[in-house]
Amino acid sequence: MSDLLGGATRLVALLGHPVAHSLSPRMQNAAFAARALDWAYVALDVLPEQLEDAVRGLVASGFAGANVTIPHKRAAALLCDEADGDAVNTLVFADGRIYGFNTDREIVAAIDSKRVCLIGAGGAAATLLPGLRGEVRQFARRGEWPPDADGCDLVVNATPVRDELLVQPHAGQTIVELAYGDGDTALVKAARAAGCTVIDGREALVLQGAASFERWTGAPAPVPAMRASLGLSA
Repeated sequence: MSDLLGGATRLVALLGHPVAHSLSPRMQNAAFAARALDWAYVALDVLPEQLEDAVRGLVASGFAGANVTIPHKRAAALLCDEADGDAVNTLVFADGRIYGFNTDREIVAAIDSKRVCLIGAGGAAATLLPGLRGEVRQFARRGEWPPDADGCDLVVNATPVRDELLVQPHAGQTIVELAYGDGDTALVKAARAAGCTVIDGREALVLQGAASFERWTGAPAPVPAMRASLGLSA
């Protein structure tokens, strides 16, 4: 591989706090390899007060783009010359300009729901909101709480909570969980036991990550390779 700073390798970063747990580098680097692209994806832990300097530094250093995750999705949109909404998860750097995109909406874009229980009110929830169909009931600890999923056919956890069961899922619901780690979250375990349709955190990562890959590279995302890198079946 070429020198990451002075050679031909294109770089993409993940900006968040924290990011050490993220599976995005594993997935995106597998995708670059599958397409035989001399690209590399690196995770950078960036505090909120450092975000603007970090983004400007990536542009100046010739990065192709970035993902942004908790807690930066809203703040990143404000740094863009053009942004796809008030919260973004994907940045593309081109011609000295910063373009912000919301590929998180791909996680829920194919779900035909009538009533949604959306848990969370941060940047992750904001990026999912444009992709949701039907009536959306949004819950947050600083507002209406606890969540009430009665009568909802779609439940979305857009918080980082893994080990607390925020709602009790039941058969007939679709559950979307953004959090992931070692093993299933409390919500995913309960949803699988209830016979729900489940999009867990790794599935969600692939859906948004494939769209980000295509924004940066202009090439079709190698979804089977991305899934395999996360231990998911093709």
